[in-house]
Amino acid sequence: MTSLYLGSNQLDSGEMKMILEVLYKNTTLNSLDLSSNQVFGIEGEKLLAKIRALTDALCKNSTLTSLNLTDNCLGSFGGKALADALCKNTTLTSLNLYYNNLGSEVGKALADALCKNSTLTSLDLGYNHLGSEGVKALADVLCKNSTMPTLGLGRNNFGSKEGKALADALCKNSTLISLNLRYNNLGLEGEKALADVLCKNATLTY
Repeated sequence: MTSLYLGSNQLDSGEMKMILEVLYKNTTLNSLDLSSNQVFGIEGEKLLAKIRALTDALCKNSTLTSLNLTDNCLGSFGGKALADALCKNTTLTSLNLYYNNLGSEVGKALADALCKNSTLTSLDLGYNHLGSEGVKALADVLCKNSTMPTLGLGRNNFGSKEGKALADALCKNSTLISLNLRYNNLGLEGEKALADVLCKNATLTY
């Protein structure tokens, strides 16, 4: 078995922890979908145990290339731990963190991780309240990153300043081919800056 879909299965804390512990040892699974299980929202020791199981698995597993954690209530604590794991992981190419209430600090932590990680090619951070600082940190990384062609930043409620920061990044980035900015408040200035850069950028297609 190389692909496993367990989305929307109402997995409890023990079941999720067991799956992640198996992932630690598994050598055949390439794709794992754990979306919409929301079990990381439980506080206290149970949350710590699950986050530890997740990060251990990502640090040790050498075959998983795709992980979907959409809608799992990772929050700031879980997001930061995941960012740390990405600094060490060398196999994951696709990571979906849509709708996990990550916040701006996690946005900055993930930006730092992308400076060290050279294998991730697709990252979805939509609907995560990344804030101005988180988005600007990611824009800074795009100026340097040469490995990730797909980035999702939809539904993060950022404005024209962040739009202009992303436009500046796109002037320097020659790898990105897909950038999702849907449902943000870019305003006329942000939209104009992005429109102008599209006249010069030769790689962005979607």
